[in-house]
Amino acid sequence: MRKFSLGKLALPVYSVLALVFLLTPIAYTILFSFNDSTRSNTVWEGFTLRHWAQVCNRQDVCDAVTNSIVIGIISTIFATILGTALAIALVRYSFRARSLVSLSLFLPMATPEVVLGAGLAGLFFNAGVGAGMVTIIIAHVMFCLSFVVVTVKARVQTLDPTLEEAGADLYANPRQVFRKITLPLLMPGIISAALLSFALSFDDFIITYFNSGSVSTFPKYIYVAAARGVPAEANVIASAVFILAIVIVLATQIRGAIKRAKLAKS
Repeated sequence: MRKFSLGKLALPVYSVLALVFLLTPIAYTILFSFNDSTRSNTVWEGFTLRHWAQVCNRQDVCDAVTNSIVIGIISTIFATILGTALAIALVRYSFRARSLVSLSLFLPMATPEVVLGAGLAGLFFNAGVGAGMVTIIIAHVMFCLSFVVVTVKARVQTLDPTLEEAGADLYANPRQVFRKITLPLLMPGIISAALLSFALSFDDFIITYFNSGSVSTFPKYIYVAAARGVPAEANVIASAVFILAIVIVLATQIRGAIKRAKLAKS
């Protein structure tokens, strides 16, 4: 006869409670994207697919999402290019103040966002630069750059330098070695860093709020609309982003499992 153990039961119960706690806001968001509401979206009024079919009836919601996507793409491109170059330089080359540069790249990650946002706002104000799309992009590139460097740097440290040396021995010039050997090997890390950078940019509110001026982004729109109830169209977009992320993760996992199965058979 098996004895009852409270210790063995505690971990599963805790895990379930933690999962429920984390998923409840997401479930609420998805549920109320189907709410048949007009102005306030805080009380359930009935089921409808109207908001999913006509999500851009609220033009302000779509404009905010478009701004977030544009800012995320542009800041991701700049942060990924600069971060990849910095990561390679920090791992492969010795130069003065390398330790100082490496330390300074971690400061935006350690600095509270409210301090970083207020500091950037003061910097732009003193420089006479009006808050808007450009200041948001500069601010996002600044804090996304650190995450890109950390992610790509970890990938660079795992590369075997003899592969690049072999390419040079076969009379490839430095540009060809980078394009045909280094870059393909770094690509998984670069893609991961770019996805992380876009997610951070799209989701950011505090730094954006300090440096956006009259430009509305999706997180800023949600913050302003929360006082009177987030409109169902905003819940639709949030739900779509969540579902898309889940689909991408599942597709990646399935693809990896198929590759591992093929390698095991061969």
